[in-house]
Amino acid sequence: MKYPTLTGLAVICLTFLPSLEADETVITVQTPMTPPGWALMERALLRENALACEEYFQKYFDERGFLLCVERWGGDDGPDDAIENCNDWPILHALGASDRVLEMYLKAWEGHLRQFTLAKTTEVPFARDGMYYKEFPVMFDWLHNGEGLTVFSLQGLSTPTDRAMQRRLRRYAGFYMNEDPQAPNYDPQHKIIRSLFNGSRGPLLRKATALDWAGDPIEVEHRFSLGHGERTYAEMLAHFEDYNDIVGDHPSNLLATSLALNAYMLNHEAKYKKWMLEYVDAWRQRMRDNNGIIPTNIGLDGTIGGATNGKWWGGVYGWGFTVVVPQTGALAHRTTFQMGFIGFMNAFAVTGDDSYLEPWRHMLDVVNSNHKEVDGKTLYPHKYGDDGWYAFQPQPYAPYAQELYYLSMKEADRKWMPGNGWLDYLEGKNPSFPEQALAADFARLRQRVEGMRNDTTTPDTRLSDDPMKYNPASIYALNQLMQGGLHPGHRGSTLFSRLRYFDPVQRRAGIPEDVAALVDKITADEVAVTLVNTSQVAAREVLVQGGAYAEHQFLSVVDQKETTQVNAPVLTVKLAPGTGTRLTIKMERHAHQPTLQFPWNR
Repeated sequence: MKYPTLTGLAVICLTFLPSLEADETVITVQTPMTPPGWALMERALLRENALACEEYFQKYFDERGFLLCVERWGGDDGPDDAIENCNDWPILHALGASDRVLEMYLKAWEGHLRQFTLAKTTEVPFARDGMYYKEFPVMFDWLHNGEGLTVFSLQGLSTPTDRAMQRRLRRYAGFYMNEDPQAPNYDPQHKIIRSLFNGSRGPLLRKATALDWAGDPIEVEHRFSLGHGERTYAEMLAHFEDYNDIVGDHPSNLLATSLALNAYMLNHEAKYKKWMLEYVDAWRQRMRDNNGIIPTNIGLDGTIGGATNGKWWGGVYGWGFTVVVPQTGALAHRTTFQMGFIGFMNAFAVTGDDSYLEPWRHMLDVVNSNHKEVDGKTLYPHKYGDDGWYAFQPQPYAPYAQELYYLSMKEADRKWMPGNGWLDYLEGKNPSFPEQALAADFARLRQRVEGMRNDTTTPDTRLSDDPMKYNPASIYALNQLMQGGLHPGHRGSTLFSRLRYFDPVQRRAGIPEDVAALVDKITADEVAVTLVNTSQVAAREVLVQGGAYAEHQFLSVVDQKETTQVNAPVLTVKLAPGTGTRLTIKMERHAHQPTLQFPWNR
């Protein structure tokens, strides 16, 4: 496809707008462009997502924002699952969907905080006075803590000045900085979070029991369909019977750095960045001390394997954590330590320092160097236990490889992801990807709406995670194509994207009505995006920002023949009715400290 340029009917002008950052560039586009198929698909997908979310909310939440379900504590279902039913709604709104999406997920967030503060266990000891305390999980692992914070961690994309959110960000981060005497989670001497179970009531410093994980007894057969396939409460307990060794630090606790990062992005209070880097640096050193591999238990004395008889691979969700599925007898390999890379990503977000990515890069090389040949095929290990490497598979061990490459933009990191459709497209090898990816999200949306409408569960036969499979929000393609963004997953992480958009007329996050965007190229210092105004009668204005949190500096904007200097993290594009253009933007990545603040408030 040959894209129109800014020459001819297009006009480029520079101006100073005092309500925005100094030296802001304004690009006025008057080149006609018939709306491409991808542009119409994006606008329709934003609209249909919002409508489907509204129907979903009306079915599964009440007027208080409470989820209509049986409230329980546990690893099968629990408070974290309740708000997970609104996963991806913050990104959907921040992309430009209706404000109704924002209103609904905020009501669900507030509702679930109240709902699970009131909900109490009878037998699980630490949740008898409420599953939430101070609006935070009393104590659980970060697989679940992170899931429960997924919506909240992205709220700042749309409501950075919300006072309640700001207070909670500081309070939550403070639980891991020893600012609350009831939550002594962190040991500053050894630089550890003291248990796999941690939260607003502090760390659990004993072996965990199956009851701690499974929650109070519950009727199962003919009433509930559990996600792990358990048929009885006895099988629920059996599922967790080996989930005992939780004392000491675990890499998944690095997810707590997302709280500090969000708190730091409010107004750059140094203590949050200092704690985050201190904790990540400690883990980086542990990897160096363990021959390049991240250990999965750090004892209370700060030693590797100190709470698991010296085994660096020990502990719940560790390198050697393989358990028996009670209802089948099959072995299941369960790990969460790989999520620790998110902590290194967060450190990179505030430093732009590749040395925070190097330990993960090195670990992938070390693990995969232990491959073996079987019947002419190369097999790679994915687990390590008492007898060495095991769980060999044809695929290399490469968790978070896409995130590693996205941040580093080093060709050496690309090797772990052959046949990645999105990356192939950005490299000019897969031109049909946009329509295919958007079509897949339409299909997902349609299937989920159909499932929701056919769901016959009632509030007393529904667990908190049951509606999740019908959550219609389908934003993977929109995030990639519009923003050049990584999907943050569902672990309480922040957003990494090459671009973001704001509506200066409506004064909100998200691309304005009728406007569509397509990022078709990303390199270490450049991004190319086509902006289209699909309206044939109304002009539109959009602010384009470098990075999800204004961390990238735009240097210049290039069309096919002309270059305009920018030297700011934001630029304005004014689109006449029925116009569009492709912009190639030179940038310096991670030139600024990330901020939640909107462009007009900086």
